Amino acid sequence: MRLFHFSDKADIDRFVPRPVQVPAKRRQGLEWLNGPLVWAIAQAHQHLYLFPRECPRVVIRAAAFATDTDRKAWLGDLRPGMSSVAYIEERWVERFERAELTRYELPSDTFTDIQDAGMWVSRETVVPSSATRTTDLRSELQASRTELRVVESLVPLKPVWESSLQASGIRLRNAVGWQQTV
Repeated sequence: MRLFHFSDKADIDRFVPRPVQVPAKRRQGLEWLNGPLVWAIAQAHQHLYLFPRECPRVVIRAAAFATDTDRKAWLGDLRPGMSSVAYIEERWVERFERAELTRYELPSDTFTDIQDAGMWVSRETVVPSSATRTTDLRSELQASRTELRVVESLVPLKPVWESSLQASGIRLRNAVGWQQTV
């Protein structure tokens, strides 16, 4: 299992467990996920983090159980070779195009799979085994078989969670109008 952590900082020599910056509402028994942890993402889900840190995004993928109706409604015609669609707001395009990220590979021995969209956590300090700087996030997304689509607002995508598709929303608190629709 290959695990990564993405950061706009290029000089991290160790990851020390820390609480999340914005605590999330967690199901009973999972409150500890807001506590001091090192977070990592599995390689198969790294496309979810190929964005500037605070960039709100919705990433949609059709799993085997997805209906043809939902595929057509939410994904439309995917370009050949693509398996996911990532949506960002127009106001984030310039920051996305200028962004530089470092992909830190982390040894997996102290990590626990939390069974949520490829996320893993460690309660111990972790020293990265390697770091790779990337300056072309669009190409990295394409290499991860993810098509980028730019929309004025992410709010119209909210009903996708009621469909048969897999959807992931990250930093949605930063999306224009999202909080008013909660």
